[in-house]
Amino acid sequence: MTAIDIAVPRPRASAFTILLRNALVWRKLLGPSLALSFGEPVIYLLGLGFGLGQFIGEVNGIAYFTFLASGLLAASAMNVASFEGMFSVFTRMTHQQTYDAILATPLQVDDIVAGETLWCASKSVLNTLPILVVATLLGAIHSWSALGAIPVFFLVGLSFAGPAIVVASFAPSYDFFNYYTTLLITPMFIFSGVFYPVATLPPAAQVIVNILPLSHAIALIRPLVAGLPLTDPWLDVGVLIGYAVVGYVAATIFIRRRLIR
Repeated sequence: MTAIDIAVPRPRASAFTILLRNALVWRKLLGPSLALSFGEPVIYLLGLGFGLGQFIGEVNGIAYFTFLASGLLAASAMNVASFEGMFSVFTRMTHQQTYDAILATPLQVDDIVAGETLWCASKSVLNTLPILVVATLLGAIHSWSALGAIPVFFLVGLSFAGPAIVVASFAPSYDFFNYYTTLLITPMFIFSGVFYPVATLPPAAQVIVNILPLSHAIALIRPLVAGLPLTDPWLDVGVLIGYAVVGYVAATIFIRRRLIR
């Protein structure tokens, strides 16, 4: 059995080479990439925002259209980073053998994981921005404070990138990702406040949901989108940074195990 290298990750500036490489590849697939990540949230926004929103009116003093738009923005950042960290990392690691080629250069595993993490976060911003624009054009967003959500998209991407890369490091095939999406991503999407306030859940469920990163992402993004003051920003930012740091360290350790034999 191969020993696991648990040394503290030491990424270098060369990690940005990985970020740039992925960005150049993404540029060639810009249209399909945006369409896939953009379509589903907009369908939810139109169908539930205009349809269900007519019956609900306001939730916690916020128009339901705005309430829903803010939740979908957070969920979009989560989904983009998670799927990039799982499917794309796994493809480059196995089928394309991109990492094997990169490791033949002076770059190290720590640089690869750092670059991939930064790219997941960057892609979260790039793919969520169009949804922010559309939501504004549809009338769901009226406040300039919504621009403050853009760096939050990046932070959300960082917090979900590490766990997704960890999953990719254990995956024998693409089917393995169904466990993560079904058991974690989908429940977070449903229960973390995207469609309704977390306060409507039973107390025990609220405790669990408030541990998860998506609920803290929404707690930051929703007030910014609605033009309201933030309730407890330092707690929310701290939780997301905690997930980002722990996820990155774990991802580096387990990708080392996968790549270095």
